[in-house]
Amino acid sequence: MENLTGKKISLRALEPEDLEFLYAVENNETDWEVSNTQAPFSKYLLKKYLKNAHLDIYEVKQLRLVIEDCNSKQPIGLIDLFDFNPQHKRVGIGILIAAEFQQNGFASDALALLLPYAFLHLNVHQLYANITSDNTKSIALFEKHDFKEVGVKKDWIFSNGKFKDELLFQLIK
Repeated sequence: MENLTGKKISLRALEPEDLEFLYAVENNETDWEVSNTQAPFSKYLLKKYLKNAHLDIYEVKQLRLVIEDCNSKQPIGLIDLFDFNPQHKRVGIGILIAAEFQQNGFASDALALLLPYAFLHLNVHQLYANITSDNTKSIALFEKHDFKEVGVKKDWIFSNGKFKDELLFQLIK
């Protein structure tokens, strides 16, 4: 990959050493709403996932990168490209920053690093993000990076006993 390093963070491939971080992130129930997860992941399953993390995005249609603090070299989050469709030149994007590292601009920096990579190296025409209507911080983040709201999926997410709308954002170049 090209240089995916900024002033505060870098984006890098998953490594076997990321097992504990991945285990903690994937099993944090507060994030299950946005990841469509309904049950915990075992370390065994995550080890298998890490063994295949090197597979090409053209083969598996997704790319997960670790967001790493440049100073401490500590993983602080994940940024994903998913549902990659080279025929239609589009890919979905999702970002998760561990709770203790939120509100430091890390998600914005990660998005700023990954967008040029997606447009230049994957040759996509557009990226899209699905965000619940009550997630004002994510909405502000994606709008800051010129994503536009283009649709609403009514009552799309059922969480904590109620339905939520999910907004569709696109960035088209």
